[in-house]
Amino acid sequence: MANILHRIGIKTPSMDEVYRALTTRDGLAGWWTTDTRGEGDQAGNTVIFRFGTDGFDMKVTNLQSPGLVEWEVVDGPQEWIGTTIRFGLKQEGDYVILLFKHLDWKEPVEFMHHCSTKWAVFLMSLKSLVETGKGRPFPDDVKVDNWN
Repeated sequence: MANILHRIGIKTPSMDEVYRALTTRDGLAGWWTTDTRGEGDQAGNTVIFRFGTDGFDMKVTNLQSPGLVEWEVVDGPQEWIGTTIRFGLKQEGDYVILLFKHLDWKEPVEFMHHCSTKWAVFLMSLKSLVETGKGRPFPDDVKVDNWN
């Protein structure tokens, strides 16, 4: 199995603010995609994310406020189905450290490399949302063209 791993520091004295950005429709729509449906604030909920005609459905599998958010991909590209997305949070001084993991890819196909880059772009959008009040969710994200 292959994994995507990222670490970012978000300048904020409160893990709660980052946790809300990961568990509410408005928060998720503020950094990942404006076409977000559902709430991620309870285990068992499904949150639907659309990027034009493509997208993902995530089942919320684990919430430990304010330190952990975990989803299972239940619909989307074949390579994503059955993978786990985990956001771990910890406070270090004036920063919340986010340890991001997209776990259990069957193999490191080229699409995984593209997704790793896009996750980095969107995690920086999350950082911007929390630090400045404005993220760059799809469709206003940094584009990565010609990945295939």
